[in-house]
Amino acid sequence: MKTNNLLSLLLLLCTAIATAQYTETINNNRPGGSQGAFSVGTNVLQFEGGFGLGSEEHRLLETETSAFAIDYAVRYGFWREELEVSLIGEYQSNSVTDNRGAIPIDYKESNFRSNTLGAKYLVYDPYRKRDLQGPNLYSWKANNSFQWRDLIPAVSIYAGANFDFDDNPFTPEDELTISPKIVLATQNNFKGGFVFVTNIIADRVSTPTPTYGYILTLTHTLTDWFSIFVENQGFKSDFYADQLLRGGVAALVSKDFQVDVSGLYSLKDTPSRAYVRVGVSYRLDFHGEDEFLEEKGKAGREIRRAEKNKKKGKKDEVKEKKKKEKRRKDGFEGEDDDDGGKK
Repeated sequence: MKTNNLLSLLLLLCTAIATAQYTETINNNRPGGSQGAFSVGTNVLQFEGGFGLGSEEHRLLETETSAFAIDYAVRYGFWREELEVSLIGEYQSNSVTDNRGAIPIDYKESNFRSNTLGAKYLVYDPYRKRDLQGPNLYSWKANNSFQWRDLIPAVSIYAGANFDFDDNPFTPEDELTISPKIVLATQNNFKGGFVFVTNIIADRVSTPTPTYGYILTLTHTLTDWFSIFVENQGFKSDFYADQLLRGGVAALVSKDFQVDVSGLYSLKDTPSRAYVRVGVSYRLDFHGEDEFLEEKGKAGREIRRAEKNKKKGKKDEVKEKKKKEKRRKDGFEGEDDDDGGKK
């Protein structure tokens, strides 16, 4: 891959499937391959999964493959709003036809393409403070037009461990291997319902054949119930390198349940790959009251002061009612006359 071509693809084809820390509707990474910067929220257990059917053709090896794949993710937020743990993986079964001989040879192969246990932590969130400040009540333009601060993304770090199993045709190692995976994830929530996510990935870095890559996802919300996305993924190692394009649509069935359909196409012919995937996502929401991540600064002090004054006002109101009630019982409560005395 030449650098200029890669940069052009990075700018044109992109990824996202997430929105904010805790949200009223399900916060989902499907149907793309990237991770958003935000977690599912504390005390939220979320399941994401699907299956895909596809075909692969390797020009040099002269093989044709029919594939069936199952992908899955279990995500759970706990302790802090910024943190989630997850199990993410994909299992694939191939029926392969080798055409190099006079008589084609058919065989099957199956194993996990990936199986990763990890944790993600939000290290920077530019949106919480803006939400606490609220909209500009004096300028429609300021609330709806592009601003340079919109280019500042939320940032999170993901660290996990890959578990690669024996006799695996999809991984470089032939024996059980545990290796690290690190992802830098950024997310921009633009006006007009656009979300842009980037993932910079270092995978299996402790093995002789590490993989380095990126994923870019651009998602657009069409309505409260439908969204579309396009995605570009590139990765390179001594074992396998590729450029993948994805696109699809997701629909909310309820605030906790989503369905999706997507497609994948490879830009290479060693092998060429084309897949159609269908998936669902569901969350068990025990979140409770939302937390404010930025309540440590000036905005937080103002919120706490307002809450304190509100509580003080309620206490003063209760005291005043008690005083009036006491005066009424003692016979001093009456209507005010014109000069301020009691009748």
